Amino acid sequence: MSLEEKLAALREGSAKKIPEDKRAIIGGFVQSLRDSGQVERAIGVGQSLPAFSLKNQDDAEVSSASVLANGPMVLTVFRGHW
Repeated sequence: MSLEEKLAALREGSAKKIPEDKRAIIGGFVQSLRDSGQVERAIGVGQSLPAFSLKNQDDAEVSSASVLANGPMVLTVFRGHW
């Protein structure tokens, strides 16, 4: 199964689980982001992130440069539980 097929299946599954009123709110927010131009300014596939620093699990600041000095880096974003 291709990534696009997997994403389509996730969207379909979400549509069945999320009430229509909530989907309308989410859809409105997504459209407002598109209308604002944020989508065009977002970092795209194959582009590099600018240098950044984040706090780790011990509340110590870690720079992307220091991590990349040791090899490739994977950055994940946990959106939390909805």
